[in-house]
Amino acid sequence: MFPDFDFDVIQRSVGYLFKEGMTFTVTLTLMAMTGGIVFGTLLAMMRLSHFKPLALIAGGYVNLMRSIPLLLVIFWFYFLVPWIGGWLIGAAEPIQVGAFLSSVITFMMFEAAYYCEIMRAGIQSIPGGQVGAGYALGLNYWQTMGQIVLPQAFRNMLPILLTQTIILFQDTSLVYVLSITDFLGAASKVAQRDGRLIEMYTFVAVVYFIVSYALSLLVRRLQVKLAVPGR
Repeated sequence: MFPDFDFDVIQRSVGYLFKEGMTFTVTLTLMAMTGGIVFGTLLAMMRLSHFKPLALIAGGYVNLMRSIPLLLVIFWFYFLVPWIGGWLIGAAEPIQVGAFLSSVITFMMFEAAYYCEIMRAGIQSIPGGQVGAGYALGLNYWQTMGQIVLPQAFRNMLPILLTQTIILFQDTSLVYVLSITDFLGAASKVAQRDGRLIEMYTFVAVVYFIVSYALSLLVRRLQVKLAVPGR
């Protein structure tokens, strides 16, 4: 079908692609997932708070992030955060943030909006009587959430959280626009150097498919394992 398809260029570059590119992609995914879940959980608790200003602030943030393309957010943080940081510390020049730190902050804050809605649904799936029981034991709102509600909600939402993380893994390829050597960026460098665009981009697509599909199968098995009998 492709008589000129060069498999050798893939074989020569596979070490570089995984050592440099995939290492960065996985690192960014794990950091963004961790920060996003922590920040998203706080946002979910704020959204469910009876203190209206707190709920409005969290709701506004979530709606804003979910309404803006991720690519635009990446550019916005990369170019604007250094100026904001310089303004906050009173510096005459923008602070040096760097592409890596900008990408980590961007993905954490962007994904937090999606993790927030997942956690909010998980919290709301817990019977209200358990919240009342926490209050009856003398716990405040944050203690009730942290010690009673969140552990159960997290268990219920774990498969969906991991599914969102798979989407995050795919979305990290957008850091390519900042000239960061992620998996796609590394493949692009090889493709431009050797003039083998079809080979490299086909290989990238196959790797993303294999990784994402394998992880989705694991999530499906986990979902069955965590399912509560009788529901």
